[in-house]
Amino acid sequence: MRGAVLHAPGGVGVEGGERSPTRLPFVIHVLALGTFLMGTTEFVVAGLLPEIAGDLQVSVGQAGLLITVFAVGMIVGAPLMALLTLRLPRRVTLMLALGVFAAGHVIVALGSSFVLLLAARFLTALATGAFWSVASVVATRVAGPAASARALGLVGAGGMLANVVGVPLGAFAGQLMGWRGPFWALAALGAAAVGLIARYVPHDGADHQAVSIRSELSALRSGRLWLALAACATTTGGVLSAYSYISPLLTDRAGIAAGLVPLVLAGFGVGALAGSVLGGRLGDARPHATTIVAAAAATVLLLAICLLSGHAAPTVALVALLGLFGLGANPVLISLAVRFAGQAPTLGSSLSVSAFNFGTAAGSWMAGLALGSALGVTGPAVVGTVIAALTLVPTIALTWANSAS
Repeated sequence: MRGAVLHAPGGVGVEGGERSPTRLPFVIHVLALGTFLMGTTEFVVAGLLPEIAGDLQVSVGQAGLLITVFAVGMIVGAPLMALLTLRLPRRVTLMLALGVFAAGHVIVALGSSFVLLLAARFLTALATGAFWSVASVVATRVAGPAASARALGLVGAGGMLANVVGVPLGAFAGQLMGWRGPFWALAALGAAAVGLIARYVPHDGADHQAVSIRSELSALRSGRLWLALAACATTTGGVLSAYSYISPLLTDRAGIAAGLVPLVLAGFGVGALAGSVLGGRLGDARPHATTIVAAAAATVLLLAICLLSGHAAPTVALVALLGLFGLGANPVLISLAVRFAGQAPTLGSSLSVSAFNFGTAAGSWMAGLALGSALGVTGPAVVGTVIAALTLVPTIALTWANSAS
C-alpha cells in the first residue's frame, strides 16, 4: 500500500508516510566508522592482488580466493554469530567483533603461508559478519521507523567510504611499503575502535532477556524475506564479480597505468558512497522503485563496461557510475529484510549480510573462472552483467507483492 508505514522491530523506512528527522544520532556515525574498517578489509585485497600473488608465489586468480573465502566467512559468520550472541548486549558483541577483527589482521600481516592467510581472512570475516548484522539492528532501533533506511544508508556509507579512502590508500601503501602494511594499520584501527563503541553505543542488555533462537528462526517462514535476500545476493554479486578483478581489466584491456588504478578505485568508491547515502534517502520514501532502478542501471553499466573496456576514458566513467548505481540499493534491501523478518530483526539483518556475501563469493568465484577462460579480462564483467540482471526478478516480485497487499 502506497501510503502505509513500513514498520517492524528495529525500524524501517516509510513509503509516503512519516517524515524522517533532520539529524541522526551520533552513534550512527560511530557505527559508520566501524563499517568503514570492515569495508576496507573486505575490498582492499582487490587493489593488492598482484603484490600478494607475487610475494606468496600464487597466481592472481588464486590470490583472489582471499576475497572469496572472506565472503564465505561472512555468509557463515553473520547468522551464526547473530544467534550465538543473542543474549549478549549488542554493545558487547560489537566490541568482541572488533577485537577478533584486529587479531585476524595481525595474523595476516605476520603470515607467510597462503593457507594461513586464508584461515585468518575467514576468522576476520566471522567477526565482520557479526559486526555488520548487529550494527544494522542498532542503527535501525536508534533511528526509529521513519529514518531507518537513511540510518542504514549512513552506516553503509562507512563501508562505501572505504572504497574512496581505505582501498585506494591501501593500494598506494601496498605499492610503497609492501602489501602487509595496510593489514597492520587495520589491526591498530580496529583495536582503537573498541573504545568508541564502548563509549557511544547504548547498553541494551534488557532487550535480550526474552530472546530465543526459536523466535528468531520463525522469520524464515517469510517468503518476502527470501525475495529480499535473493536481491541482496544478486545485486552485490553482479557488481563485485566485476570489481574484484577490475585491476587486470584496467591495465591489460583499457591500457591504464598500474599507478593510476587506485584513482579509478577511488572513483568507484566516491560513486558507491554517494549511492549509499542517496539510496538510503530515497529508500525511506520509495523502497521498491529504488531497488528496481538500481538493478536495471547496474545491468546496463556492466554491459557497457564489457563493450567499451578497450577505451580508457569511458571505462573510468562507467566504473564510477557502477559504484553509484550498483550498490545504492543495499541499505534499502537491508531495511526490507529487517521488516520482513518480523519479530527477528537481528536474524533478518544477519541474513542480509550473508546474502550480500553469498553473492560476492559466488560472483568472485565465477569471475575468477571467467578470467582464465577465452573471455580473458572482460570475463568478470560479463559474469557481473548476467548476475545483476537477475536482480530484477526478486525486486519486481517484491513490488508486485507490495501493491497486492
